[in-house]
Amino acid sequence: MRRDELGDLTVFLAVAEERSFTRAAARLRTSQSSLSQTVRRLEARLGLKLLTRTTRSVAPTEAGEQLLGTLRPAFDDIDTKLAALSELRDKPAGNIRITTSQHAAETLLWPAASKLLRKYPEVKLEISVDSALMDIVASRFDAGIRLGEQVARDMVAVRIGPALRMAVSMCGSSAKMAAS
Repeated sequence: MRRDELGDLTVFLAVAEERSFTRAAARLRTSQSSLSQTVRRLEARLGLKLLTRTTRSVAPTEAGEQLLGTLRPAFDDIDTKLAALSELRDKPAGNIRITTSQHAAETLLWPAASKLLRKYPEVKLEISVDSALMDIVASRFDAGIRLGEQVARDMVAVRIGPALRMAVSMCGSSAKMAAS
């Protein structure tokens, strides 16, 4: 189905429900003549008369009633699903995939993620611990967290944590590194 056909069905539904081109035009915020042309185009495409028009009233034909009976539940279902989607704006939910190094996971990600998951239990977090640089989009990750300035080609880095300083201390024959 083409987009203009869906629009034509929306117009037909409004006119059939309102049983008036005037009220349907007000509901859809358009002109009566535009609606009339749209309904004529739909009827021509289907090869069926969908509405009986008089100077005082508009009523669906038998074919129009059948189409109306199909469209109402379908459009109601679409409206319900769109309303459910709009709730996602108010409350985070869904899957988040993050790739990170071991050290970044331990120092930055786990502390932040534990707070987030307690506050929003509908969020599901998938963490891949891997030090290899990758194209996170091609690998279907939502984000990648790395320490330092290592970023795969064509990726954009944004600071999410404090600056870390590395120190090396020599104790006997072994070397230790500590983040401060």
